[in-house]
Amino acid sequence: MAAIGVHLGCTCACVAVYKDGRADVVANDAGDRVTPAVVGFSENEVIVGLAAKQSRVRNAANTIVKVKQILGRSFGDPQTQKHISESKCSIVDKAGKPKYEIDTGETVKFVSPEDAAKLVFSKMKETAQSALGSDVSDVVITVPFDFGPSQKKSLGEAAAAAGFKILRMIHEPSAALLAYGIGQEEATGKSNVLVYKLGGTSLSVTVIEVNSGIYRVLATKTYDNIGGVCFTEALAQYLASEFQRSYKQDIKGNARAMMKLMNNADGAKHSLSTLGSANCFVDSLHDGIDFDCSVSRARFELICSSLFNQCMDPIKRLLEEVEFKATDVNQVVLCGGSARMPKLQQLIKDLFPEVELLNSIPPDEVIPIGAAIEAGILVGKDDLSTDLDSITIECSASDILVKEADESGAEKFTVLLPSGTPLPARRQHTLQASGNIASVCLELYESVPKSTISDSSKFAQIVLKDLQKKENGVHDIVTVLTMKRDGSLHVTCTDKDTGRFEMITVEESS
Repeated sequence: MAAIGVHLGCTCACVAVYKDGRADVVANDAGDRVTPAVVGFSENEVIVGLAAKQSRVRNAANTIVKVKQILGRSFGDPQTQKHISESKCSIVDKAGKPKYEIDTGETVKFVSPEDAAKLVFSKMKETAQSALGSDVSDVVITVPFDFGPSQKKSLGEAAAAAGFKILRMIHEPSAALLAYGIGQEEATGKSNVLVYKLGGTSLSVTVIEVNSGIYRVLATKTYDNIGGVCFTEALAQYLASEFQRSYKQDIKGNARAMMKLMNNADGAKHSLSTLGSANCFVDSLHDGIDFDCSVSRARFELICSSLFNQCMDPIKRLLEEVEFKATDVNQVVLCGGSARMPKLQQLIKDLFPEVELLNSIPPDEVIPIGAAIEAGILVGKDDLSTDLDSITIECSASDILVKEADESGAEKFTVLLPSGTPLPARRQHTLQASGNIASVCLELYESVPKSTISDSSKFAQIVLKDLQKKENGVHDIVTVLTMKRDGSLHVTCTDKDTGRFEMITVEESS
């Protein structure tokens, strides 16, 4: 029986098929193993993939890109607002949800992010079926570690709407480990694996402890300010400078010309991962002038030297966070299309000279292959849950802290639930308040370990009122936090002397 794994990224999507005991990525109708996650609308048709990406130059206002960034988010979400500011396609507020405004001339229609994602998933399903020569619907979908419940729900709904039967959703780092069989072939002993994923729009670094076949996430961090598109933009800016040097015309403010250069720079960047040089040719770039330029890999690496450094800093910060030395890591797994770049791989090897670097599977194919392997394991099993896989132990993604006062009256923050705590988890903490007050306000904050706590980090508070005042003494307030696998947090505060208590539930916590 066949089953498939699908990875929907911000810039690209990829599908792998598990059949006859092995998982392989399958090529789309254009012969490419990775499909741009781009949806274009015209008067008569909807196109998905490479054709939509190429036609964006002349149809940017009706082309949807990076839809994964706003799946399951509200219109007012900061990530949505960032996406809106960068999108050439108009996005409007419909009942608190973002929708793309598509105007093809005849009519104006509004497309939800879920509908756009559904079209990409449909393309993946068609690709898999074409390769197999038969219908297949059993699928494992990958999700980023930092996706909240509403984002997972939207991703699942989009896949289901495309005709998929979702066997399970698994985290992207888990899929990367499965692709290499880490913890599966030898299910004894403990090791630490660093999963490095450089995608089109973000960079995520995760440290996972593998113990007797069980994966435990020790720490993870995602950075939205660096991704493969940053390297493409840097190369496009260089090409624009070369055009200006040759023809004395500045095209950096010309959106159409720069989009042409971006498309060309993207292709050149991919070529430079395997070749020593790449030719960039753009027909009629500006004022009817054709542009032809050759870029060497050495030149590209020089242009992007600061970006390569930016890509390495998160590894060092995460190792400091978990108090690891480079030698404490046993293996490094590379995934994400931009992790193909030889310079980046060399920098990682230099950082981990004694550690095994796993890059034998093309980095942009690692995650879907891992998902397909999981799908192969699950096909034929009964009573499947669509929750995130049982191979991965759910962990809290952020520190959960409580604000209290020390003996001098100064504010201090106490970590009640550290990030990486396996879920479900229960923690009890007794805080003391002055006996001469009649109410206590407990404030809860979430934060990435060792980062600065601010007011914006506060996500809940609970007030315990009508306490009996004590002239000499303190109130002992027993606080119990319980976080479930779905990330919901239940908090109970009890006055130890009187038994008076208050409780709250936070539906979506990290």
